[in-house]
Amino acid sequence: MKKLYSAIKYILLLAVAALLLWASFRGVHWEDFVAGLKSANYYWIATSMMVSVAAFWFRAQRWRLIMLPLGFNIKRRDAWDGINIGYITNFAIPRAGEFARCGVITKKTGLPFETVAGTVVLERSVDLISLIIVTFSVLFFQWDKFGSFINREIINSLSERLSFNLLWILIAVLFAIAVFAYIVFYFRKTNPLFRKISKIVKGVISGVISGFKMPQKWIFLIYTLLIWFCYWLMSYTTIMAFPAAASLGLGATDALFLMVVGGLGWVIPVQGGIGAYHFIISLALTSIYGIDQTTGVIFATISHESQAITMLLFGTLSLISFYFRKSEQELG
Repeated sequence: MKKLYSAIKYILLLAVAALLLWASFRGVHWEDFVAGLKSANYYWIATSMMVSVAAFWFRAQRWRLIMLPLGFNIKRRDAWDGINIGYITNFAIPRAGEFARCGVITKKTGLPFETVAGTVVLERSVDLISLIIVTFSVLFFQWDKFGSFINREIINSLSERLSFNLLWILIAVLFAIAVFAYIVFYFRKTNPLFRKISKIVKGVISGVISGFKMPQKWIFLIYTLLIWFCYWLMSYTTIMAFPAAASLGLGATDALFLMVVGGLGWVIPVQGGIGAYHFIISLALTSIYGIDQTTGVIFATISHESQAITMLLFGTLSLISFYFRKSEQELG
């Protein structure tokens, strides 16, 4: 039954990705699309890909800092492999990459999976806060330029499609979570399932707490800034690769906005952001900058596929590295 549920979920998410791809490419002139791909400056695309590798490295080292207080000397290479394997896993099963990278560290160190998962929760929380800060900063300083897109394409669109009161739904969900948490806590000593859930929660909390004990908090902050600088630079170098985008005078602020919008595309739980990224980036380019749909899709396609290739390449290399080092460890 569990396998059937996973298969149905996978197929549904794949269908959503396909639908978003269809919506993105509908009306695209294919001759212009191919010509646009050929006109791109792939020197800048290659630069963007190299910057993304640097972002992978900084993310791995930041995650390692969070895990160090757990009492095991996590190797830099293990954290690097974990991050890359997590990325490639997301192309197969959305959001499963977080579990995959925890599994890598658990296999290499013997640390409890739940505790390692807690460090990921903390890391992702920091990323969410960072994204919110960047988003509000962009909108605050450039509301006249980007505010209309947020209002029209996101807020108003959601309001038109969702006729029910989201506040009451949120209250109901929070109430259900609170009731479930109370039941788990009350029966944790007598029910084996609730005892397991309680153990998982304690492990996650332990991992989160360990992050606050890291001795090099300033290094953690620097890594975070470097990660987001790399994300911005990836967006900016992609803009530089397209003559149509460069001719419109798109600059640093525009790259920051496209970084935020593109981040939303990667967050949507479809395989590797496929379809979602193409749809939201092309929509932003056509709505704000007046770029035709074909050019917008070309930009989104090269931007997404260059990053996807990088993730798949380094994810594969890390999988091979992890497999052989695991075999050597077992033989030793």
